[in-house]
Amino acid sequence: MARKRLSVHLTQDEHDFLTSYVARGQKKARYINRARALLLSHEGKDDQEIAKLLGITRTTVYNIRKKYHQQPYDHIVEIINDQPRVGRPTIFDYQVEANVSMIACSEAPKGCARWTLHLIADKLVQLNVVDSISHESVRSLLKKTNLSPG
Repeated sequence: MARKRLSVHLTQDEHDFLTSYVARGQKKARYINRARALLLSHEGKDDQEIAKLLGITRTTVYNIRKKYHQQPYDHIVEIINDQPRVGRPTIFDYQVEANVSMIACSEAPKGCARWTLHLIADKLVQLNVVDSISHESVRSLLKKTNLSPG
């Protein structure tokens, strides 16, 4: 399917920013490739040529040009960077994580040789840190901190 070629005409400020952006600092490769694609588009290169030079697909080049034309932006960096992604928000914050770590590192309750995931979950509810938490959530929080019960 033939696509309409979207030309890119950068302002001098945008061109200077993108040139500086690709030359300095540590950034994700995809952001640098997007910036380079815009710069090469500005120079008049076609999608296939840009794709070959940068080692990306023509679709990627087309999409960055399309984004440049369709998305309103205050600064060119908004075109290069990814948009925030939707997804499930985190349920347990750093305070819950810290409490899980403190409990796991403390002495086990009387009658128990060590903390289990279920005991840690019960203790978090008892201390009113959370209303409820599963032992699997405790496990993943401990895994995140490289701790294990006991």
